[in-house]
Amino acid sequence: MPRLPQLTEDPDGLLEETRRQLGRVPNLYATLANSSAALSGYLAMRDRLSKGVLSARLREQIALLVAQENGCTYCVSAHTLRGSRMGLTDEELLGTRAAHDADPHAGAVLALTRAIVRTAGRIDSADLTAARAAGVTDAELAEIVAHIGLNTLSNYFNHVAEPELDFPEVSA
Repeated sequence: MPRLPQLTEDPDGLLEETRRQLGRVPNLYATLANSSAALSGYLAMRDRLSKGVLSARLREQIALLVAQENGCTYCVSAHTLRGSRMGLTDEELLGTRAAHDADPHAGAVLALTRAIVRTAGRIDSADLTAARAAGVTDAELAEIVAHIGLNTLSNYFNHVAEPELDFPEVSA
């Protein structure tokens, strides 16, 4: 049972904009709309990061991995569906959730993401050296941390608000 209501309208038109962009309004967004500031901030950060140096595939993999690490079934479910629609196989989706990828660069991004999440950002030099050896750039590093922040926001909000799951369930 959701702890916060799912809104169908908001005074700033953010839900309608979300509907235009995504084709529908996921329950996370409808619940986050209880605060226009929270939803607006989330959408703005998501929008800006989509224009960064990380590929759409890597952004989706980071989102899935962070959801897995944070135990967020809502987001694991959403990002598993989105990842499969982007062409990730079931094996690749499971690998992502374990911070593995056949591509050395993507694997390094995922390993670094997991290290950052598990240490609250206090990674050791060996983690950073390994990532850089696999070609992870400083711009990518900055965006990895930003994506962790964005996805942790949605994971934690889902834990607090418990919106109704509107994706095929994939347990975290």
